[in-house]
Amino acid sequence: MKGIFWNCDGFKDPKKHRFISDLTKEHNLSFIAISEIGRRSFTNPFLKNLCSGKNYIWHVKEPKGRSGGILLGIDLEVFDIGAIDEGDYYVKFHLCNKNDSFKWALVVVYGPAQAEFKENFLTELVHMCSHEQLPMLIGGDFNILRSPNEKNNDKYDHRWPFLFNAIIDGLNLRELEMSGRKYTWANSLEKPTYEKLDRILMATEWEQKFPLSNVIALNRDISDHTPLLLNTRDSSSNATQYQFKFELGWLLRDGFMDMVKEVWESVDPGPTPMETWQTKIRRLRQHLRGWAKNTSGILKKEKKKNIGQVGQFRQKSGNLYSITTRGGFKTILKN
Repeated sequence: MKGIFWNCDGFKDPKKHRFISDLTKEHNLSFIAISEIGRRSFTNPFLKNLCSGKNYIWHVKEPKGRSGGILLGIDLEVFDIGAIDEGDYYVKFHLCNKNDSFKWALVVVYGPAQAEFKENFLTELVHMCSHEQLPMLIGGDFNILRSPNEKNNDKYDHRWPFLFNAIIDGLNLRELEMSGRKYTWANSLEKPTYEKLDRILMATEWEQKFPLSNVIALNRDISDHTPLLLNTRDSSSNATQYQFKFELGWLLRDGFMDMVKEVWESVDPGPTPMETWQTKIRRLRQHLRGWAKNTSGILKKEKKKNIGQVGQFRQKSGNLYSITTRGGFKTILKN
C-alpha cells in the first residue's frame, strides 16, 4: 500500500494537478491526502483525472477563508470505507483492507500556523484520538516542531513541542522515520528558514500490522512543503506495479530521441539543479512507461499477424511438397 500526504500550498496550479496524477500512475497510490487546497469543491472529471482514472472516492473539507481545506481520496479497489469524520483540523476515514479485512483509521491533519489556534488544534487531536477504537495512521502538516534540530536556526519556542511530544507519548503514537531530507518546509527569503512541520504518526497496532513501513520525502519544487510518500512494503504494495526498465532497443526506434527531448524540455526548471533533474527524470520515466506499454501492444499485434502469415506460408509449402512428392512417385512407377 502506498499513499501521499502533501500540503500543496494552494491547488489551482495545473502543474500540481499533473504532479499528483503522475505520482498516482508511478506509485499506484492507494490514497491521496492533500491539505491547504484553498478550494471548496472539485468537478468529477477533475478528480477522475487526479487519480489517473482509478476508482476513488473523495471527501473535501472546505477551507476557512482563502487558506486551509483538505482533500482526501481512497481507492475503492483497495479499501471498503465505513464512517467519514471531519473536525476543524482533520478528516478521518474508517477503512477496511479488501485483501485481509484489516480495519483501521486514516487521518489527515492540517494544523494552524498561528500560535493562538495551536491549543485548539492539539485539544481536538487528543479528543479525536482518545475516542478512536481502530488502529490509526495520522499524517499531514502539523505545523509544530518536536525538537530544536527540526529547524535550521535558533528561533525555537519550547512550549508547543513540549505539549506535542507529551500528547504523542500519551496516545501511544510513534512517528514513522522519514528519509530523503531533513526538513519538510522552507520559506522564500534570501536566507530561508527550514523546518520539519510535516510528519506521519502511527498507532502501535497499525505498526504491528505494517512493520516495514517507511516514509520518503519527495521533491519540494512546486510547493513550500515536501510531499511525504508512505510505503507499507507489504505483499500488496507492488501487486500491480511493475519495475521500470529501459530497453536499449528503444534507441533504434525512429523518433525516439526527439520524443525524449520534447518530454525533457517540457518540464520547467525547479529551484535547484538537483530538483530540476529529479523532476525531469520522474516525468520522463512516467512518459516512457506509458509509451512502452502502448508500443508493446502494437508489436504484439504485428507479431501475431506475422506468425499467422508464416503459418499460412508453411501450410502452402507443405501442400506443394506433398503434391510434388506424390507426382514424382507416380513417374517412377510409370518408368
